[in-house]
Amino acid sequence: MMAMRELELLADKSGVRLDSWLAQKLSDISRTYVQKLIEDGFVTIGGKRVKANTRLKEGDLVHVTVPEARRLDVTPEEVELDILYEDGDILVVNKPKGMVVHPAAGNYSGTLVNALLGHCGDNLSDINGVIRPGIVHRIDKDTSGALVVAKNNRAHESMSEQLKAHDIKRVYAAIVDGVIEEDSGKIDAPIGRHPVHRKRMAVVEKGGRRAVTCFKVLERFRDATYIEATLETGRTHQIRVHMAYIGRPVLGDPVYGRKRRGVNLPGQVLHAKILGFLHPGRGEYVEFEAPLPEYFVKILEELRKGKSVNDLR
Repeated sequence: MMAMRELELLADKSGVRLDSWLAQKLSDISRTYVQKLIEDGFVTIGGKRVKANTRLKEGDLVHVTVPEARRLDVTPEEVELDILYEDGDILVVNKPKGMVVHPAAGNYSGTLVNALLGHCGDNLSDINGVIRPGIVHRIDKDTSGALVVAKNNRAHESMSEQLKAHDIKRVYAAIVDGVIEEDSGKIDAPIGRHPVHRKRMAVVEKGGRRAVTCFKVLERFRDATYIEATLETGRTHQIRVHMAYIGRPVLGDPVYGRKRRGVNLPGQVLHAKILGFLHPGRGEYVEFEAPLPEYFVKILEELRKGKSVNDLR
């Protein structure tokens, strides 16, 4: 059982957002963690759960339960990391295809978090909880590429704010199934849970969140296209869902892609190529590029020889 810190605070202002007000009152807790406490139901007003953007009324009784920090029950592992950059604030890693970012049911070993603990020890932020130390954002298990990790809470706050404001440059390389005739395009279509298959995402008419993906054609092949996709927003499976939506799914995508008999690709051919942001410590723009992985390069070479997608093995 976790030890808890119980607080009761009387609102002294009207019209201010709950999360902003609490972050000021609880100086030892970041606004990001305050928002997480609210989301997880640890903050109530008048005994009722509330949202982070709730506007306070003077005299509201705000009850806050702050769980005591738990020791991370994940084993540090000596896993070789492809580190693109590292300093006292951040770590930028080139995550390989097949690696899960953080532990979950069925994956408590071999994750990026296991590797980070082995490399950084306790020098990771704890804002996203004990199971996700340092993790600011994620990419799918079978998507490779650049990912930034926060080594302290100040850096994590900065990166989270940039993500929220869509100020982080994220450019992906992908090979899609089929030929795109346009040289470039913009997909502006809301994404939410699939109405039937709840583990999948989909472009939806109601209940979705705005999602914008810009793409540029780099090279056309017999029945595939090599593209660069830039995220203006960051929804779950965004590029995969959007490309499937326009009829050009990411090649090899086991969830949103085309089923091709005899074609055995190692998941979606999608790579987080470029990551750019304001450095949380220095305040200057920095940009990192993760080179294309070997499997991706080999597929490009085969397609450049004039092979069909059906010929890929």
